[in-house]
Amino acid sequence: MTIKIGGEAGMGVESGGAGLTKALSRGGLYVFALQDYMSRIRGGHNFFQIRVSTQELFTHSDDVHLLIAFTKDCIERHKHEIVKGGAILYDESLGYDAASLKELGILACPIPLVKLATEIGGHRIMANTCALGATAGLTGYDFERIKDIIETNFKKKGEEVIAKNLAVAKAGYDAAHKNYAANYQYKLEPVNTDPAKRRMVLHGNQAIGLGAIAGGCKFISAYPMTPGTSIFEYITAHANKYGIVSKQTEDELAAILFAIGANHAGVRAMTCTSGGGFSLMVEALGLASITETPVVIAEVQRGGPSTGLPTRTEQPDLEFVISASQGETPRIVLAPSTIEECFEMGWRAFNLAEKYQCPVIILSDLYLSSQLRTIDKSRFDFSKIKINRGQLLTKEQLDKISDYKRHAITDSGISPRAIPGHPNGVYVTTSDEHTEYGYAVEEAEVRNKMMEKRMRKYEAMMEDMRGPELYGDKDAEFTFIGWGSTYGSIREAVDRLRKNGMKVNFLKFADLWPFPEAKARPFLEKAKHLVAVENNFTGQLANVIRKCTGIGVNSKILKYSGRPFSPEEIMANFKEEAKVNV
Repeated sequence: MTIKIGGEAGMGVESGGAGLTKALSRGGLYVFALQDYMSRIRGGHNFFQIRVSTQELFTHSDDVHLLIAFTKDCIERHKHEIVKGGAILYDESLGYDAASLKELGILACPIPLVKLATEIGGHRIMANTCALGATAGLTGYDFERIKDIIETNFKKKGEEVIAKNLAVAKAGYDAAHKNYAANYQYKLEPVNTDPAKRRMVLHGNQAIGLGAIAGGCKFISAYPMTPGTSIFEYITAHANKYGIVSKQTEDELAAILFAIGANHAGVRAMTCTSGGGFSLMVEALGLASITETPVVIAEVQRGGPSTGLPTRTEQPDLEFVISASQGETPRIVLAPSTIEECFEMGWRAFNLAEKYQCPVIILSDLYLSSQLRTIDKSRFDFSKIKINRGQLLTKEQLDKISDYKRHAITDSGISPRAIPGHPNGVYVTTSDEHTEYGYAVEEAEVRNKMMEKRMRKYEAMMEDMRGPELYGDKDAEFTFIGWGSTYGSIREAVDRLRKNGMKVNFLKFADLWPFPEAKARPFLEKAKHLVAVENNFTGQLANVIRKCTGIGVNSKILKYSGRPFSPEEIMANFKEEAKVNV
């Protein structure tokens, strides 16, 4: 079932939703939570949507079974999303016409949320706590799980605050259970409450941060920009524990330059931003490329151009990051599709950056960055993490070198790299074209050799680039193509279509540049009808595929409203685009 909590910013929509998500997860249930918020501190309409199941979830669904509304506007916006037999739980002081809901087949559940919060807890701010309890009462969910979360969330504020919130939550629970539970058909119950078997609940940006820490990141610099900021926040929160230097810079130009400088000094360093901030980093991206300095950049996309949609999701930057910077330079672009991949790419990006001495861009988006999902701990296997620092010279190797060339021309295009500090590894480098020793030069012959040397890295990179993954029927009539956060919705749409008797599959791309043409071509050539599903206007992955393989897609399902795809939406569009009955 799906529970949606809605109201204005500042009403506790996010905190209430996060609390309910944890309470459901601690009952052994799988959850997938979607946040939708406006780019303002107060006012506007926000909602937090939680899908819960006994089966693993990868995306949200459009059908809502319970709406917890803090405003009349919330009811009006979302009442038509509620399934027959669903319910709306709201504060009775709103005075909403319950008869109009009954006509839609919706159970109206007015409860004095603010009154109970004020009289029992002493402040109306606890109305969301009251709603949390009422949700459990209406659905029959174990109040002990709600109690557990309240005690966890408020333990730093003392016993008095905990006691007041528990009393308010219990009052909401009793009111909903007594007055409405018997008439509400959708119920929740824990399936496992053993603390030792709890699953993690985290979002994509936390997973990238966790992966970066596990991969040996020792420096992060960033200027806050939604939705990339929470990567910086997560790593900063754990910086002291893991010996990481965290630097909030004055702007994005400084952020990437700090990270380049730190990598030059020998530590694994990264920065994070969104499309607008990445635009400012572009010149420095060229600096990292020509000086052959590794750097990891997490670019978490949102709707553009310019400031665009600061708190909305989109996939508009793929073609930009592939070609960004002055001149032609090698770089790697990775696009995680799941929280597990966010974790893996968090550490894998550092290995690739140091192996090929170039920028590596982790290209995520707002939907993936903020979706909360239950993850089994086994999905994050730290034993599989291998640190590969590439051709980084050791002290013993440098002791034997008498003529060090930082940019030595090699067959692979990769030159042995020295960390400053050893007398035999002293070198200069520059943002101008340079010799093997790093001195600026303009001669055509040297330019040709150095340009060819750097671009040869692409040949070696191809070995490390992973091909697409196929999900579904091998002999499909229709093949969906996707990347990034569209994964969950496409996967579920494919599952539903297959249950309806259709032969369909899904080709998911994660390593996007250099494009793994040889590994992708057999899948693409075998496909009978290619359908690209992307959160952008032009179908950018489809464009890249056509550019690199000459193979065009047959249909495109595109969305650029700043909202993510649902499985229902993909199926409806598929029916229209492919001219088939679903």
